[in-house]
Amino acid sequence: MRLTEESRMGDSVETRGDDRVDLAVRDANNDGKPDVWVVDTDGDGKPDLFQFDTDGDGEVDVTIVDRTQDGTPDEVVDGDGGLPPQP
Repeated sequence: MRLTEESRMGDSVETRGDDRVDLAVRDANNDGKPDVWVVDTDGDGKPDLFQFDTDGDGEVDVTIVDRTQDGTPDEVVDGDGGLPPQP
């Protein structure tokens, strides 16, 4: 795999685990809706999934996966990567 893969909208991404623990959810533009999600998928307390709402509609527009947890994206996809935020 290349360091960063560009995938089509709707593609699923592989993460370190099957869980979803939101470590941080933020409203970066003060519109009352979350637009940044930082997620731990394997229960080690470290983020490996980062999701962003770039157009302010409250939906995930970009998903970045850092499976090695080294600060370098392993995969970048348009959309939620099959991992929508929990309500």
